[in-house]
Amino acid sequence: MPRIEITSPTASKVGPYSHAVRSGDLVYLSGQTPIDPATGKLAEGGIQAQTAQCFANLRGVLQAAGLDLEHVIKVNVFLTDMGNFTAMNEVYAQQFQAPYPARTTIGVASLPLNAQIEIEMIARSE
Repeated sequence: MPRIEITSPTASKVGPYSHAVRSGDLVYLSGQTPIDPATGKLAEGGIQAQTAQCFANLRGVLQAAGLDLEHVIKVNVFLTDMGNFTAMNEVYAQQFQAPYPARTTIGVASLPLNAQIEIEMIARSE
């Protein structure tokens, strides 16, 4: 089954990859860092602002695929400081309604552009 590239005008890309790829009824979204597409810089204001910007970028990619957050079935969150887990979770909880997608949160040493967070998703179209 071929990969079908999905590109969003509201998401940034800092390397040779697609914002998302559709394969059958699944859409695999590449990780989004908290880059503000209006400025090209990281969102300011700490982990909550960066988490919100990641979700704004991901919503743009989902929209380009004809989907929204209700289609998300799996989320991976990467944090450079697990001490930010609770603050990230407060913003995360506002993005979804029960039943929530499956999720993994991973502590990492560093992320591109010194971001504090990166989020990737898998969504399923109907």
